[in-house]
Amino acid sequence: MATLVAARDWTAVAGVGAFVGLMSVGYYYNLTFVQLGLKDLGERVLGLEAVRVAAAMSLLAVVTSVVAVAFGIAMVRRPWGASLVAKVRLAFGVVTAQAALAWVAPHLRSEPELWAWIAATAIALGVGVPVTFGMTVDLVPVADRGWVAALITGFAYLAANLWPEAWTIEVFARQMALVLPAGVALLGWFAFARPGWLAALARQHRDPAFGRGRFVRLDAEGRPRRDATFVLLVVLMFAIFFVDSLGFLRVIDTPELVAGSWRSPELTPRAAIGVVHLAAALIGGVLYRAFPARHVFFWVFGIFALVHFSYGLVDVSSGRTVGALGVPVLYAVAVSLYTVANFAVWADLSTPRSVPVNAAIGVALSGWTATFLSTGLAIGMQDRGVALADHLRLVDAIALACFVAMLLLLIFGGREGRAPS
Repeated sequence: MATLVAARDWTAVAGVGAFVGLMSVGYYYNLTFVQLGLKDLGERVLGLEAVRVAAAMSLLAVVTSVVAVAFGIAMVRRPWGASLVAKVRLAFGVVTAQAALAWVAPHLRSEPELWAWIAATAIALGVGVPVTFGMTVDLVPVADRGWVAALITGFAYLAANLWPEAWTIEVFARQMALVLPAGVALLGWFAFARPGWLAALARQHRDPAFGRGRFVRLDAEGRPRRDATFVLLVVLMFAIFFVDSLGFLRVIDTPELVAGSWRSPELTPRAAIGVVHLAAALIGGVLYRAFPARHVFFWVFGIFALVHFSYGLVDVSSGRTVGALGVPVLYAVAVSLYTVANFAVWADLSTPRSVPVNAAIGVALSGWTATFLSTGLAIGMQDRGVALADHLRLVDAIALACFVAMLLLLIFGGREGRAPS
């Protein structure tokens, strides 16, 4: 955003502001209402066995990923796929559907109703991924993507720590009832009233400062090509999301580990974690812009491995509450860093034409699939009686393996060129 402010292009600044608001609310919705709310809905409200809730999580992941990739391919193959106005109208439909589904969720009373709700939610999420992430090339200059990703990440995590008074489907649905209707109204105005400045924003993807991502490579004929970097980052992001959810879901179900932090009845510990999330996200935005992607991911994996080893060293066998904030704060740093990269890197590996399918593969296939498959696995392991210490040792081992692989890649993977400013 610094480049736009320096140029005093206030229309473009307003576009970035709208994008940050849309994506922050969307990520908050995913973090709280979908991931935590679905678990509470299945286990507490409907009284389902853990294995059934795990299956529901897996279905959500698979359907979301399939729809996202299919819709991303459709956007690439259709002329409207590169139209900002078309994306805004699709986003209006997605947010409208999500608002309705959020209202319905607390009123579900049977497992068949839950499965139908999951299918509808997954379709909305799947369409939303290529549509909303595809707006990056329309609204955010390449030079500012680290900062914008940092603001989205920081605001979403700050709200997730400060706002919910309880992690229940009723609380999350009430919050969505406050936030999503405003988004529906705003997107509806953009989509159908079409204010004059929307046309200016719709032309921005033709500007080289917006269109071609910083990691896009060209072939001998000057055409963009997808190289091994894209495949590598998809694999790495899958590993990060998988390790995160596999460990975190078990951690938050252990009162001794969260009573003094994420689930503290007092605001101060939760505010501290939220502020650290915001500060770490801003640092992540600086690192993302300053270093090649390989170096950024190396540090992310390093901190992440340290986080999970730290949890492995915590002794909860005595049953006493662990009140220290050190490990949760370190965890917040690691999560903010990888989330910043996830919000920025897919557009930076894309052109306006390829961004919908690249974002669908990167966000849905690596992020969503890894998150909900590992969430389902964690629920299943807990239901089978796997001890907390054994669970965390497994997560430690996976995190260490990922870190070692990343270290070898950094050393032997060749020198990655710095992108132009």
